[in-house]
Amino acid sequence: MAAFDDLKAKYQSVLDVVQKQQVRMANLHMQDGKLFMKGTAPSQQAANAIWDAIKRVNPKMDDIMADFPIDTTMQTGSTQMPSAKTGSTRTYKVKPGDTLSKISQQFFGDPNQYQRIFDANRDKLNDPDKIQVGQELRIPAA
Repeated sequence: MAAFDDLKAKYQSVLDVVQKQQVRMANLHMQDGKLFMKGTAPSQQAANAIWDAIKRVNPKMDDIMADFPIDTTMQTGSTQMPSAKTGSTRTYKVKPGDTLSKISQQFFGDPNQYQRIFDANRDKLNDPDKIQVGQELRIPAA
């Protein structure tokens, strides 16, 4: 059984497509020995691009489960949808040694929820693995 980090590395090209297509990731974790990805795509074209990327990595798709429903309301020209919970959003100042997974563990009790923090900060982050000490990040409500 592959480890989460191994599968994440194997499917990094897919994660790059997810980011490029502005898909809002909700889950990225291990489930039943497979990498589980779930996110909302802004269009059928974006969802198809992700599926094509997955098939390029592993045509059998025997180590991944993915779900990318389409929400055309995401096509508003904005990379972020407004949140109804804006008033309960917190901020966090990045410290040395922090990762989004570590911050996610601290606020949500689950390191695999890091994508929620990344999505809330797309205006200042281009890569979930590249955060800077001193950055102020928005932490969405749990």
